[in-house]
Amino acid sequence: MTGAGGATALGFEVRRVHIDDPLAEPLVRELTEEYVRRYGPEAHEEMTRYPADSWAEQHGGVLLLLLEGGRPVAGGAYKRFDARTAEVKRMWTHSAHRRRGLATRVLAELERAAAAAGYRRLYLTTGPRQPEARGLYLANGYTPLFDVSADPLTIGPLPFEKHLH
Repeated sequence: MTGAGGATALGFEVRRVHIDDPLAEPLVRELTEEYVRRYGPEAHEEMTRYPADSWAEQHGGVLLLLLEGGRPVAGGAYKRFDARTAEVKRMWTHSAHRRRGLATRVLAELERAAAAAGYRRLYLTTGPRQPEARGLYLANGYTPLFDVSADPLTIGPLPFEKHLH
């Protein structure tokens, strides 16, 4: 079943929402808690760094949620980086739904949406204390723009890119 602005993907509804939509609240809350747990209280700023409209389609962005039974279980966003590049941000899987491949599904949906919007490249950074995110991007064809043999804690944010077809 598909809701307003959504599409069905492998039994899940993919819905485009605004960051202020109540459905996005678990994403914002859990990501904030996760960042603070891994990086300390100053990490809270990451979740408020960008204006809410950064994820709006009219500004070259999108925020997608994967819904199961009408409830958000995973999501992610991109914002305009430059004329040909979108920057992936806010990748999230609900803590009760991890290890199901949902992040891979969200990433694929973001790639499709970005390509349909005319972007030719995705760029992103992930934190050095997020090995599961690093693994996700490597497993999904993203090229690391850093020395993968170096200790991630000596690098800072870990940049990746993927060219879209």
